[in-house]
Amino acid sequence: VAGPGISSYADDPAGAGASLKPCLDRAMKIVPAEQQRETPTYLGATAGMRLLREENSSRAEQVLAEVSKAVGEYPVDFRGARILTGSEEGSFGWITVNYLLETLVKFSFAEKWEHPQDTEVLGALDLGGASTQITFQPGVPVEDRNTSVFFRLYGTNYSLYSHSYLCYGQSQALKMLLAALHQASSSAQILHPCYPQGYQENITVAELYDSPCVRAPSSASPGLVLTVTGTGDPAACGTAVRRLFNFSCGAQGPCGFNGVYQPPVRGQFFVSS
Repeated sequence: VAGPGISSYADDPAGAGASLKPCLDRAMKIVPAEQQRETPTYLGATAGMRLLREENSSRAEQVLAEVSKAVGEYPVDFRGARILTGSEEGSFGWITVNYLLETLVKFSFAEKWEHPQDTEVLGALDLGGASTQITFQPGVPVEDRNTSVFFRLYGTNYSLYSHSYLCYGQSQALKMLLAALHQASSSAQILHPCYPQGYQENITVAELYDSPCVRAPSSASPGLVLTVTGTGDPAACGTAVRRLFNFSCGAQGPCGFNGVYQPPVRGQFFVSS
C-alpha cells in the first residue's frame, strides 16, 4: 500500500478506504476469480490506530468503518476490520517470517507439505512507525501471561513470548527524542545532535505534542514556533536516544527495557521494518 498508514487519515476517513484499493485490485488479479468469494479477508490495524483510538476513539471508529466499506466492495469473504493487540501484531509478524523462510512447513520432494526436521524457528523483531515488537520461542516457560502466546500451526505446537512497545516505533520514538530535547532546552532554540550539522527546521509546540506518546509541559504555549538546528554529534545523539530507555530491570527478574518482563533471548532473529 503506497502512502502513509490508515491512522493518518483521521481527518479524511474516506481517504483511508481509498488508499487500500490499489492493493485490493492487485489481490483480485492474483486470486483466481472462482476462489475469491471463499477467500477469508481480514484487516488488522496496528499501533498507529492504537494511538488514534487513545486520542480520539470516534475518529478511529470512522476510519475502521471506511476501510471496512472499501474491502466490502470486493468479492471476498470479508471477516471484518479491527485494531490488533500488540501481542497479535508481534505474533503475526513472527508467523509471516517463519512461513516465508519455510521453518514451519515445507513442500517436500515427495510432493507433500511437511514439517521440516531439525529446523530452528527464528525470532522476529519488527520496527514500525508507532511501536516495535519482539517475538521468539524462549527456552523457559513464559512467566507473564500477558506476553505468552500459543499457536498450533501445521500440526506443531509453538509457545512464544511476544511484546509490543507502544511509542517505540521510529516516528514516535523520534518525537519522544525531540520532546526530551525541547524540555532540556530553556528556549525556543533546540540543538539536535542526531540531525546533520547546519540542518534546520521549524515546528510548533502543538505539532510536537500532538501524540499520546509525549506530554507537553504545562508552561508551553501551543502556538510557539520552535527552531530545531542539527549539530551532527553522534556520541551526544547516542546518549540522548539511550535516555528514552530504562534498561535497569530491578527486582522483578529478566526484562527487555522499561521494566517489561522478557525471558532470556534465544536463537537467531530476523529483523524487519
